[in-house]
Amino acid sequence: MPRARAIERSPDEKINWKTSAPFIAVHFLPLLAFVTGVTVKAVILAVVLYLGRMWFITAGYHRYFAHRSYKTSRWFQFVLAFGGGTAAQKGALWWASHHRDHHRYSDTERDLHSPQKGFWWSHVGWILCDKNNGWDEEDIRDFAKYPELRFLTKHDWIPPWTVGVASYLIAGWPGLVVGFFASTVLLWHGTFTVNSLAHVLGRRRYATTDTSRNSWLIALWTGGEGWHNNHHYYQASARNGFYWWEYDPTYWGLKVLSWFRVVRDLKVPPERVLQRARVRDGSFDVGIFRAHWARATAALADASNRQVEGVAARREALADQIFSTRQALEEHVQHTLQKADELGKLSRRNNRELAAE
Repeated sequence: MPRARAIERSPDEKINWKTSAPFIAVHFLPLLAFVTGVTVKAVILAVVLYLGRMWFITAGYHRYFAHRSYKTSRWFQFVLAFGGGTAAQKGALWWASHHRDHHRYSDTERDLHSPQKGFWWSHVGWILCDKNNGWDEEDIRDFAKYPELRFLTKHDWIPPWTVGVASYLIAGWPGLVVGFFASTVLLWHGTFTVNSLAHVLGRRRYATTDTSRNSWLIALWTGGEGWHNNHHYYQASARNGFYWWEYDPTYWGLKVLSWFRVVRDLKVPPERVLQRARVRDGSFDVGIFRAHWARATAALADASNRQVEGVAARREALADQIFSTRQALEEHVQHTLQKADELGKLSRRNNRELAAE
């Protein structure tokens, strides 16, 4: 029996390996580079597509659609949705709807991708589950009213196919294999680390109700999303790196765009908020306490179940032993009775022969 997780997944939280086959297959396509070769143009294209599409995911899908941390025009809103869609992470409404649910129920049974349900589940498994294919319009009514966003979410294949074809036209087969597919796979797992590693790797500055952490390593990989504890503490902020030394190019890009009024009203945490709820100042870290408590409870239940199973196994073994011993004894008794009957028959036969003489 596998050891229990801190939070057990529900019966409908299972990976559908059949429908997940295309996603898995894409991971092997970059190996075609051994056939197509790797060109300088393809490598440059891969870097540009990785950094550009990561920005659209972090600045668009995450900080705008999921958290509304700034304002923009309708035309640039569409640009953000299309740009994020090129990352092949489904449509903006699907992405933001699920992300809002993650924050609403973070690290509880209703969290879609808490590491408390298993690391690989939080990293990629939840995406491959049929349960999460749809999205709840009630979670994102503010953006679901725009028909163009609904269209892009329904036809989420259009943006990545557009970039894939463009990659081929720009740099040939190496452009498609290395420039598009290789950068897409790296982009996927860079984004996924925020759901998985950013809840187990790094330090906690603020006491929150979840297990979010700050990691400069994840921030480097994801354009500033690694300051996850900051983000969970003050979700409305367009700036995840709260201090100047915290690498956050997503915010820097938004700041530059604000100079040209492409975006506006960038929300940042006020100084008084930055100084509250600090773990080092003695704030009770309920998120970590709850996680430890859940793991301890699960371990205790698991040990109890194992003990019960052990007792049951011993009882079953003892019952088997009793049954086999009783069966052997019955066979022995039957054999003895049979021999006694044969002995009786021989004795009677002998007596008749003696009487006849």
